[in-house]
Amino acid sequence: MASERKTSHQWKMAPLKKSGNVPPRGNALGPSRPAAPGSGGPVFGICLFLVAITLAVFGGTLRYEFVNYDDGTHVYANPQVLPGLTFQGIAWAFTHSHNGHWIPLNTISHMLDCQLYGLNAGGHHLTNVLLHAATTVLLFLVLRRMTATCWPAAFVAAVFAVHPLHVESVAWVAERKDVQSAFFFVLTLGAYVRYVQKQPRSEDRGSRAGTAGFDHSRLWTLDYGLVLLFFACGLMSKLMVATLPLVLLALDYWPLNRFAPGPTAEAGDQNRWPVWRRLILEKIPLLALVLLAGLALFFSEHETDVTFRVTAQSSQTGYALLTPLAYLGQMAYPVGLSVSPPAPPDPSVMKVAVGTILLAIISTVFFLGRRRCPYLLVGWLWYLLMLAPVLVLIQRASELRCDRYTYLPQIGIGLILAWAVMDLSASWRHRRLITAAIATGVIAALVWSARLQVSYWRNSQSLWVRALACSPDNVLARYNLGIVLFQHQRLDEAMEQYQIALELRPDYIEPRKNLASTLLQQGRLDEAIVQYQKVLELQPRDAESWYYLGNAFLQKRQVRPAIEDFQRALAINPAQVDALNNLAWVLATTPDATLRNGARAVDLAERANQLSRGTDPVVLGAVAAAYAEAGRFPEAAETARRAQQLAAAQNNTELAAALQAQTGLYQAGSPFRDTGQTSTPAPPQ
Repeated sequence: MASERKTSHQWKMAPLKKSGNVPPRGNALGPSRPAAPGSGGPVFGICLFLVAITLAVFGGTLRYEFVNYDDGTHVYANPQVLPGLTFQGIAWAFTHSHNGHWIPLNTISHMLDCQLYGLNAGGHHLTNVLLHAATTVLLFLVLRRMTATCWPAAFVAAVFAVHPLHVESVAWVAERKDVQSAFFFVLTLGAYVRYVQKQPRSEDRGSRAGTAGFDHSRLWTLDYGLVLLFFACGLMSKLMVATLPLVLLALDYWPLNRFAPGPTAEAGDQNRWPVWRRLILEKIPLLALVLLAGLALFFSEHETDVTFRVTAQSSQTGYALLTPLAYLGQMAYPVGLSVSPPAPPDPSVMKVAVGTILLAIISTVFFLGRRRCPYLLVGWLWYLLMLAPVLVLIQRASELRCDRYTYLPQIGIGLILAWAVMDLSASWRHRRLITAAIATGVIAALVWSARLQVSYWRNSQSLWVRALACSPDNVLARYNLGIVLFQHQRLDEAMEQYQIALELRPDYIEPRKNLASTLLQQGRLDEAIVQYQKVLELQPRDAESWYYLGNAFLQKRQVRPAIEDFQRALAINPAQVDALNNLAWVLATTPDATLRNGARAVDLAERANQLSRGTDPVVLGAVAAAYAEAGRFPEAAETARRAQQLAAAQNNTELAAALQAQTGLYQAGSPFRDTGQTSTPAPPQ
């Protein structure tokens, strides 16, 4: 981690000489310039090394599956993403938000992956790995250019590449938001450094009056235009990068050294305010982009009801104050990591007080040491500013502390450590050998730990088993593991997970719904009905649960309550195809003449058929039955025949046989009466 002596002497904290000379201030040198030719170190070799360790840690994900945690919402079950790149899909990406995120470029990248790889999960993982590797290399190159040093920049980039806290961001397909926004974040830094280093030195001298010396026309140059473009792309990938303009102000202090008064300043000349004002005015276009991105999120059509909210509860304030310290502990000792751990217990007043004092001490020490060691203050500001958007004062649901939140903030801590070690080791004998050994040991340990962490993302089951090993009271893990077990027809084990989740959180609706669905699948209708009724007590506008409850009553041959529940489902969601179909079927085929309604059955069945685009043989069967009840037997026979052909083409022989029998009835001028087993679709799993 040793640096080149020709460039690092300008700012490092060297020992004081007997003559009383003090080391030069890190923010009084004028704008930093690119490293001199020949002083950059083995740049190409370092880039190859960074790519190699990234692939060593994350290359195995190319054989991994999707997981049942947002991957479906973002990729494999998203009807807008699955067709690949389309004009309609791109327009949809810019006008819709997911779980409180407006991420059009991220969504478009998933569309492109579907275009290239279909639903081959390895291809989607490959894109994440390539983005992470590219960001790592760019981070090294940008830090090297900003600081005119090579090995500290390489160490920061290497830690970024392989730290176990970053596994969640890279190995999780749905969390591409992190790796993609980080890629544009670092591109923005690179463009900004280029913009700054191409400025004439005279601009940095300031003036006694106003903003003299600030050339506004520079904001219209290609270099600044690239800063705006890359930052806009970052915001459209994830709003986590919204505090970047403030980070740029910190970098203006060090290593770009743009706060320094010019060499022509006279004694007592108060020209620092113009410098401050110039640098702040320079960031206004970037802040305007943040505002526009926020407005886009606000006015977008939300795909779910989950949004970010501001909270002023004392416990949440305590979380916010302790979170930076908690992440520092995980960065130093990254063990026991798992996806979406449960919220920690409410912190005690004493714990919050101690944490607040500790944060204040760290911040004060770094502020007071800013002249001799400016990287301390800048790295700390980077960490806090990039962490600010996910502090629990602005929280989403129960995701208070997640590994992925450290993806970009951790770079600031890396800056502090790398440059502090270089300063402290300046007078050591065998400095290069010792620092190289330390860096090698740290990177090797991180690679080993990260590879182990990556292995837990192999599939949904391994992911949630790991989460439960770390936190047995993780309700989300219980729920999602139950889904996996249900999909593998391990119904008893699935029910066990749902029941434990409900014991931990009786008001948690999703595990109760899945428990009810499992009971329905097993034919335990009375128990399923009880569970659905409890769900609807907590969430009365859940159209899906009203549909399932109606289906349970229908399977018990209790037609009247089934009709009522299907109607409640449609009152909430008029486009629910299954409820339309089942209600049409019952109204057309029930033996109870007081409940039959052929005209209404036709209307409902035709709406269901239109929504399913005429491709579902079950829905077409309901249309045929409705036509027959309305006395339209020729249409009924023809529709039933088409439904039979579709069922046969789908190898659904049982349904095809039932439709063939119904076709004979319609041809004979008789409607179908469902006196026993129904031909309605089974409840979705």
